[in-house]
Amino acid sequence: MTTTTSFAKKIESGGFAIIPDALPWPSIPDWTQRLDKVLTDSDAAIKNRKGTVYAARNIITELPHASSLWQTENLKAHLCEILGDDFVLVRALYFDKHPQRTWSLPWHKDMTIAVKDNTLPTNVFSKPTNKLGVPHVEASTAILKNMLTLRFHLDDVTDENGPLEVIPGSHRGGKTADHSAAPPVKVLANAGDVLAMRPLLSHASGSSAAGTFRHRRILHFEFSGDRELPDGYQWYFDTRR
Repeated sequence: MTTTTSFAKKIESGGFAIIPDALPWPSIPDWTQRLDKVLTDSDAAIKNRKGTVYAARNIITELPHASSLWQTENLKAHLCEILGDDFVLVRALYFDKHPQRTWSLPWHKDMTIAVKDNTLPTNVFSKPTNKLGVPHVEASTAILKNMLTLRFHLDDVTDENGPLEVIPGSHRGGKTADHSAAPPVKVLANAGDVLAMRPLLSHASGSSAAGTFRHRRILHFEFSGDRELPDGYQWYFDTRR
C-alpha cells in the first residue's frame, strides 16, 4: 500500500511546501558569485535602467552546472512523488530583489511556459509571446496542474526583503484568481531552503523594506510530468534525467 507523505499532502492541500536545508550553506556564496559573474554581461540577464541585474532567463544555458542543484536523492524523490518518474525540467529562471533596486509583483499565477515554436495551430495553447528570444505560450489548466516549481533560496527570506506571499489552496481553482480560498501566508525561509509550489498557486510579493541590506535571490526551476505536449508543441528546454 502506498503511503502519502506529509510533503505530498501539503502540495495537494495548500499548493506549496518548504523543503529545509536542500542546498548546503557552504555552497551558497559560491553560487551567488557564479551568478554575478555570468550574468553581468549576459544577454539572458534582465536589468533595470541603472544596469542592476534583477532577473534572468535561460539559466541552464548560461550556467549549465545549475542543473545539479536539484539532482539530489531527496529532491528527486519529492518530484517523482508529485509528478511521476518521467518528470522533466522545462525552465530555469533567476530573481534578485536587490536591496538598492527593489521591486514588487501583484497577485498572479504562473501560466506561461517556454516552447520551441509558438506559431503552430492549437486549441490548447494561447497568448503567444517572445521573451528574450524564447517563444512562450499560456498553457492549459491540465498541463499546469501536472507541473511543480522548486525555488532555491540563496538568501534568508525575512519581512525585510519582500518575501513571497501565497494563498493556500488557491491552486485548486485552476486559472481563476480566487483570493477567498484562505488568508495570504508569507513564505519565510532560511538560505538553502527550497520552496516547492504549484504554478497555479496565487502568489505575490511586496518591495523590500527601506534601508535593508538584504538581497532576495532565488533560483527558480520548473518541472513537468508531461514529457510530450499536445498539438505538436515541444518544450523549449527539455532537460531529461
